[in-house]
Amino acid sequence: MIRPPAEDRIQFKIHPRVFAALGADLVTNDVVAVIELVKNCYDAFATRVDVVFARGNGQWRHLDITDNGVGMDRKTLEEAWCVVATPYRLKNPIATKENRTRRVAGEKGLGRLSAARLGKQLEMVTKPATEPAWIITVDWSSLSAEETLDSCFATCERFTGDLPFENTGTRVRVLDLNSDWDNEQITDLAENLARLVSPFSKIKDFAIFLSAPDSGGKTLPSEIISPEFLSHPPYAIRGHVTAKGEVKARYEYNPVLQGKPRQCPITMDWSDVRKSSEITRKLPESHPDSGPFGFEIRAWDIGADDTKEVAEHFDIAKGNIRKSIRAHKGISVYRDGILVLPKSDENRDWLGLDLRRISKVGTRLSTSQIVGYVSIGAEENKNVDDTSDREGLARNPAVLAFQETLIAVVRSLESQRNEDRLKPGDEVKLTALLDGISADELAKEASAIAEEGGTAEEVLTRVRDFGERLELLRDALKTRIAYYSRLATVGTIAQMLVHEIRNRTTALGRFLRLARENSRLFGEDKEFSIQLALAENSVQSLEKLADTFAPLANRAFRRGRRDSILEESISRCLSLLEGDIKREKVSVSAPPSTKTRVAVDPGELDTVILNLLLNSLYWIPKGERSPELEVTVRKLQNSQRARVTVSDSGSGVAEEDRDKIFLPGVTRKPGGIGMGLTVAAELVSEYGGRLALVQPGKLGGATFVFDVPLKI
Repeated sequence: MIRPPAEDRIQFKIHPRVFAALGADLVTNDVVAVIELVKNCYDAFATRVDVVFARGNGQWRHLDITDNGVGMDRKTLEEAWCVVATPYRLKNPIATKENRTRRVAGEKGLGRLSAARLGKQLEMVTKPATEPAWIITVDWSSLSAEETLDSCFATCERFTGDLPFENTGTRVRVLDLNSDWDNEQITDLAENLARLVSPFSKIKDFAIFLSAPDSGGKTLPSEIISPEFLSHPPYAIRGHVTAKGEVKARYEYNPVLQGKPRQCPITMDWSDVRKSSEITRKLPESHPDSGPFGFEIRAWDIGADDTKEVAEHFDIAKGNIRKSIRAHKGISVYRDGILVLPKSDENRDWLGLDLRRISKVGTRLSTSQIVGYVSIGAEENKNVDDTSDREGLARNPAVLAFQETLIAVVRSLESQRNEDRLKPGDEVKLTALLDGISADELAKEASAIAEEGGTAEEVLTRVRDFGERLELLRDALKTRIAYYSRLATVGTIAQMLVHEIRNRTTALGRFLRLARENSRLFGEDKEFSIQLALAENSVQSLEKLADTFAPLANRAFRRGRRDSILEESISRCLSLLEGDIKREKVSVSAPPSTKTRVAVDPGELDTVILNLLLNSLYWIPKGERSPELEVTVRKLQNSQRARVTVSDSGSGVAEEDRDKIFLPGVTRKPGGIGMGLTVAAELVSEYGGRLALVQPGKLGGATFVFDVPLKI
């Protein structure tokens, strides 16, 4: 650069008030300021940091941040600590201690301005291994009152008192605090300090302790740790992105209490990410410049029932579930294991997930439902740089590619979660569907969120979820009502059939009794006797069938008035299907002639068993060699219930259908309406039981089991 003549030059000058201005503007709030000072402790290779709020005479005396790091010698204090925006860490990015190394978190040289934001005075004691201890004092308010930087200085003297740490370390004491920290702020600080170290990192030697006076004035250190349940999410996606923008991940579903865990590989290349983006034209075509990085995004359902399950499983207060998720919510970026962003609640949604969610409520995740971690490196991701205020990322093509890749990962998580989450309509009992219409639970949740210190956006999220639930409930009810309207028609037909059957059997019965009374007229005709017995059995079967299904035709039907014999019900249903069984040459194994009496209406029991038998016979491939059907009955130990198992040698249930077969409308039968298993499961549930599919099936095909109460 050619220097102009002296008369053509104007010298840049910085006014001393830059200390106060930069401290206030570049560090967005007091919580972020403390975090920055704790990060300085990490850079000093500390293994323990104590953050202590001291109070006296009803006021805050000071804030101490003490570490057991390497300390600073006089040269470092003069040439680095007292130089604002020093390139010291940029030139020396690796800290060393006893043959160990640690990548430093700060490079901009602005950390000490956090102390200027927090209070008007600074007193720092530091002790390196090679020099005596030093005490540095700074009066930030006096510095700001000076006219030139030539008049600004820090006082550095030998420290002769008792060291606040063992051997080496640094204590930063902020006096004359600018803010009166309340319990809410201190809690906010604790929650954010818990996010400082990434779970991705191998850092196991950096502990943070926070101390603040309790209501009795006592100050006890408490280690900053995250709740255990945050490490066990029901939904998670974990993986990494290559330098070429290829996403290689695994989705995991681990239900809290019940359900089948599931894993699914997720792969995308950079072209897939670009196609799914809403800003495709702004993204590089060949590959991103963001560099490789790792990620893990965890998600929770946060409805009342969901938080109750988590609370019961991990034995914690239900009200703490949403609080803890809220404390860690959003996706956090860590550079070499230390938090980069976001550091304040205002910037948790730096990816714009909540804005995306508005356009597609329910299926998309909000920041209040996810806790995400992204691991980048100073060397691997040089173009992914954070802004000077430590609250965002620089706007450049590499950062845009980085953000859009993460949004694509979130979309994959949402898609997989929607397959696994319990949807309205999954409940078997119709009453469970109707219960979901009530807004009472929504009102309770809104009140709970308010009491927990939640935001209006969180309440709005629950309202939107409730709205989506109502939409799904409406669809589920429409399906049910359509089917039950058919049942109503069946009921009308049943009235006619029962009436006609009984009319005919009455007439036939009179004739058969007359034939029996006058059988002597036919002599000892053996064939006549056989046919007469068969006719009598047929009439008895028709009468029993009419008795069994008469409740369907009776509007006054009440459950619990009649009981059944399981073996007789099974035999009766097999008799109805005798023609199909013989035609397909099915080998049937039925229970012996025991009498297991159960407290279930015969008509409803027959409906359940008949549905299962019909399914088995339908799915046994035609022409299969030695097709089998087996029905067993077993009394359950230590329970007043009996279990029925129906197994077949058919094709079984396809993998993709196993979690859906009890839902209304799901069927693989041409022309089927998909309500047989739904109604059967609903009837079993009315008696406190459960109809379930067992995998693998006993005979190679499908095996269904259900349990019903014994008649006491």
